[in-house]
Amino acid sequence: MENYGYISAMRKYATFSGRAPRKEYWMFTLIYIIIAIVGAVLDAFIFGLGVESVGVLGGIIALGHIIPSIAVGVRRLHDTNRSGWWYFIIFIPLIGILVMLYWMIKASDPGDNQYGPNPYGVADTSVFE
Repeated sequence: MENYGYISAMRKYATFSGRAPRKEYWMFTLIYIIIAIVGAVLDAFIFGLGVESVGVLGGIIALGHIIPSIAVGVRRLHDTNRSGWWYFIIFIPLIGILVMLYWMIKASDPGDNQYGPNPYGVADTSVFE
């Protein structure tokens, strides 16, 4: 089995097809948050707290992660047997974000679906069946 996580998601930088299991999505998200926090701390120490210079590293980090974060989110939606176009639901204030969070937490669609074979090879039904 492939090691699903941050590196796996970054290798598929702009791949919007296929499926991403929960582990790949959440490990990517966790590592990205850690990197963003480190970038913010470095911004504060290197560039000071001036308004014109805060966020330089954070902006570079965010810019480098925007495409893979959307791609892994779309693949995660595919894993729950939903079209990637559902990703736009996050633009609906509060409700959209809560629905998207539920879909990201939800277990994988058991077996193969229209987006490809189950990445784990078996049904992942440990949470939110």
